[in-house]
Amino acid sequence: MARHARRGCLLDASHTFGAMLSAGVEPNYVTLVALVSACADFPSSPFALSLGLAIHAQALKRRRLDDASEELVVFGTALNMYAKCGNPHIAREVFDRMPVRNSVSFNTMIAGYMRNNKVGSALSLFDRMPEKDKVSWTVVINGCVKNDLLEEALDYFRAMQLHQIDADYVTILAVIAACTGLGTLNHALWIHRYIKNHGLSGNIRLANSLIDMYSKCGCVDFAHQVFERILDRTLVSWNSMIVCFAVNGRCREAIEHFELMQRKGFEPDGVSFTGLLTACSHAGLVDEGLMFYETLKASYNLQPTVEHYGCLVDLLSRAGRLEEAMSVVESMPFQPNEVIFSSLLGACRVYGHIELAERVTKYMLQLDPECDSNYILLSNTYAAFGWWDGASEIRNMMKAIGVKKTPGFSNIEIDCEIHEFVAGDKSHPQFDNIYAMLNLLHCEMEICSYNQKSTKVLTDD
Repeated sequence: MARHARRGCLLDASHTFGAMLSAGVEPNYVTLVALVSACADFPSSPFALSLGLAIHAQALKRRRLDDASEELVVFGTALNMYAKCGNPHIAREVFDRMPVRNSVSFNTMIAGYMRNNKVGSALSLFDRMPEKDKVSWTVVINGCVKNDLLEEALDYFRAMQLHQIDADYVTILAVIAACTGLGTLNHALWIHRYIKNHGLSGNIRLANSLIDMYSKCGCVDFAHQVFERILDRTLVSWNSMIVCFAVNGRCREAIEHFELMQRKGFEPDGVSFTGLLTACSHAGLVDEGLMFYETLKASYNLQPTVEHYGCLVDLLSRAGRLEEAMSVVESMPFQPNEVIFSSLLGACRVYGHIELAERVTKYMLQLDPECDSNYILLSNTYAAFGWWDGASEIRNMMKAIGVKKTPGFSNIEIDCEIHEFVAGDKSHPQFDNIYAMLNLLHCEMEICSYNQKSTKVLTDD
């Protein structure tokens, strides 16, 4: 039975458990914990919750465990199982009825709430904890990150420091993820300084995460400094640096590091080639990109993923080889995603290929008929060619089926403060000054004979 459970064969484990009960054999502490843990380990199994309920019912019915500590483990395991199987309300009932609740019980319940997007309940329970340990703070910080509450995650990390609880690398990984998501250099430098001051610089997972964090902040040189200081680089280290160079426009350096990585004895994987193809695409190195794509299959026996196909389509699209790009899309062994279609459609606008744009849009609307960006891209493509009737028809179609445009936005960091700008929004306190400067820049560009290629685009009026 335990072997079935460990392998995820929960139906077989359930049958064996039923036969055990029918034979009059009493389940003991080890049996109950093993089975409930297996249900928690395979929460996507259709039998996980039903088997977990049955085992928990037997534990409630018998309650003949050798001592209170064993009972606490069984019910704690059941609590974890319900939380992982997407039933935080049942988990809370178990939690409230537990005769003794320790920090593990609290942490499990808080993690369960976070996993099921019950952030308010998680934070409320966290505030009620009599004693918070390192794990408790880490669970809350990581939960905030998973629920896209990045500023809140950093606030809890600051509070953790005020409580004089040292973080370990697991906590710091969550904090780095928050800083990466925010993309602000001030936060990035702060957490990097914390790592240095607390003697964690030698942790390879933290170093690799720092490279990605600085990459997202656009600070390639800082990322490279972290990379250069890693004594025992892994393939992840090399891949992180290659991707960092590629997405930040330093494409030749991405290729050089790809080649250097191989000379150092590392064999590239799919991520390596994704970074390499991205670099070629951004630099317009079409022939090199096609060669690397063939190398991926021929020399390393790697099967191209949707990311590789996306890079290939983007490479050809940027170079104006649109029919070739479309052929790649139509020959893909799996469903193209929105990113691939958007890349091709954007190139259709640039190169004036309206017929292909309409073909691409049909694919996109079949893929996701409720995605606002699909309609917007086509409307803007029509507008780029002066086909105002077509653009108006797309807008009317959106209204008829209830699709609304999601406003575009961007943000910048100035003096440690993040300023967000939303398309069409005039609420920024320095709105007048910002647009006065934009008008001034526009006039300066006209004086310099800059030929602006602009079209009317779809906005929420």
